[in-house]
Amino acid sequence: MSNDAEVPSPHRRGLMLVLSSPSGAGKTTLSRQLLENDSRIKLSISCTTRERRPGEVDGVDYHFIDTASFRDMLERGEFLEHARVFDHYYGTPGSPVAEALDAGGDMLFDIDWQGTQQLKEKGRDDLVTVFILPPSTHDLEKRLITRAQDSPDIVARRMAKAADEMSHWAEYDYVIINRDIATSLIQLKSILTAERLKRERQYGLADFVMALREGR
Repeated sequence: MSNDAEVPSPHRRGLMLVLSSPSGAGKTTLSRQLLENDSRIKLSISCTTRERRPGEVDGVDYHFIDTASFRDMLERGEFLEHARVFDHYYGTPGSPVAEALDAGGDMLFDIDWQGTQQLKEKGRDDLVTVFILPPSTHDLEKRLITRAQDSPDIVARRMAKAADEMSHWAEYDYVIINRDIATSLIQLKSILTAERLKRERQYGLADFVMALREGR
């Protein structure tokens, strides 16, 4: 008679899911909805030197720090990736990410293409990258104006930068055209499910299959 208790259960190393897009394309909304729908993935909280926007919470959306503190962390090599965007610095602390991955937890990153390139250098095997595109340039500008978080000057700067940001789409594993948040979320969840099931990420499968073949 088989004894299920003797079958060694495979375990999975966590993955890093990166979402990138030009500002206003919807990656932050998709990130929040994914986190609400999937308790197995947590947001990697970046450090930033910019001011808090309305509704943002320190330690939840970002770790808001001053420029001197950011530079100290950078000199100590504490960031997995960092970038300067619109006169402000952003960086991902490495220790919390490493601990989560080792424990089988997944981490979500809301970062730009520059940060993604840096992550590729340090954790390619753990990385899954997704680029979010808007359905049109007009729609992108409309979203930036509607969200009313930035001045007209900043909106203009973001639109000017969007073309360059979108040129990096081919560097990503997956591309989602965000015509509708609900549909895009389904697509994003499908990507995450498939990546979690990849053979390379499931450790102990050889022992598991051997036990099954032995009738355990």
